[in-house]
Amino acid sequence: MSPYQLVYRKSCHLLVELEHKAIWALNKLNLDWGAASYQGMSDLNVLDEFRLRAYYSSALYKEKMKKYHDRRIEKQKFVVGDLVLLFNYSLHLFQGMLKSKLTGPFLVMHLLPYGAVDLENSGRTRFKVNRQRIKVYLGNAESVQEVVEAYYLDVV
Repeated sequence: MSPYQLVYRKSCHLLVELEHKAIWALNKLNLDWGAASYQGMSDLNVLDEFRLRAYYSSALYKEKMKKYHDRRIEKQKFVVGDLVLLFNYSLHLFQGMLKSKLTGPFLVMHLLPYGAVDLENSGRTRFKVNRQRIKVYLGNAESVQEVVEAYYLDVV
């Protein structure tokens, strides 16, 4: 009698006993233990190969999507004298949904290295911004001033 059986009054199945019972069941069914273990290992290898194939195909998919995305991005080239609009990303409470986040137009005065641009507004104030914050303005400055003046006249 084992100490576990003396204390708890029931039998305990240890892992060694379970393995022995599994081998006994294989012998009873006239199966080969070596073939069964080889079959289990080959099944694990098949699962591992399937996982690696899925990982490789997802990497290919990501690479193709990155190429497609990069191909669709339009490169913006600015030259001195261009009119641009500046994206204002500062937080405004209760800002209208239809109010544009782009301000301007501004005049490109100087292109600096590493993506910086020197801009000038109509009040002759110069400031530097990141090139990613500006977009090319396709209109003329006079029409913008007319729209802004009309807007302020309607508001007041």
